[in-house]
Amino acid sequence: MNSPTTVAAASAAPARPRSPLALAFRQFLKNRAAVASLVILALIVIACFAGPLFLPNDPDANDWTAIAMPPMWEGMHWFGTDDVGRDLLVRTLVGGRVSLEVGLLGTLVSGLIGVAWGATAGYIGGRTDAVMMRIVDMMYAIPYMLIAILMMTLFGRDFYLVVLTISAFSWLDMARVVRGQTLSLRTREFIDAARATGVSTPSIIARHIVPNLLGVVVVYATVTVPGIVLTESVLSFLGLGVQEPMTSWGVLINDGAQKLESMPWLLLCPAVALCVTLYCVNFVGDGLRDALDTKER
Repeated sequence: MNSPTTVAAASAAPARPRSPLALAFRQFLKNRAAVASLVILALIVIACFAGPLFLPNDPDANDWTAIAMPPMWEGMHWFGTDDVGRDLLVRTLVGGRVSLEVGLLGTLVSGLIGVAWGATAGYIGGRTDAVMMRIVDMMYAIPYMLIAILMMTLFGRDFYLVVLTISAFSWLDMARVVRGQTLSLRTREFIDAARATGVSTPSIIARHIVPNLLGVVVVYATVTVPGIVLTESVLSFLGLGVQEPMTSWGVLINDGAQKLESMPWLLLCPAVALCVTLYCVNFVGDGLRDALDTKER
């Protein structure tokens, strides 16, 4: 049987400290807007990738008995059909799948380039840093839309070419952010200790610099995703994005804008889906930024 002294000592024992990840997760859950946006975003992703598998209509199938049908909750075409009888709900979900794939792949490619470039420039410093960042400044001066139009005209509107074209300029901001964070990290004690023990520069960057930048990279990636999705939508709206038989929210918005007066639902449905997705990603990014900021805790 435990004595009163033992019970008191056990009750007075300090609580086990939480890990930084647990603290960040707890802080994120306090942000109701971010949590709600994350749930809505997850539902949109699930609907875009799995929804067409369970719906009876094919995105490219023509229903000649329901041409230019407005949205209705009776029958098989809830969001209506276009001028050739294709179901708008299925096409919106399939188009969202393509837009999200472009956003995620573009963010991944641009993130890898930006992190590697910025961490290398910030850690090495000196003339190497100056040259690498001047290259970034020169790329900022290149008219991005002109290059995109030129590449699409010369090589065609392939899905991976769209991703590559967008990623070719989307890594510049990431490189600047990572470089600024690396400048403050390279003077820390654990970096000096790794350098003193003879760890090579690539190993220090890969094993010590980059892992300590993950919080900043994740937060900035949530800003990059909607930017790339919006860029793809603009290119598709201009007729420079993905081509048939693929579709995207930008392609659907372009088609709907051309038939706005006669069939306004063709523009409304994909535009609402795009806006809701962009807002949700932005709210999730704000929540992650606050959760990973130690000053907020």
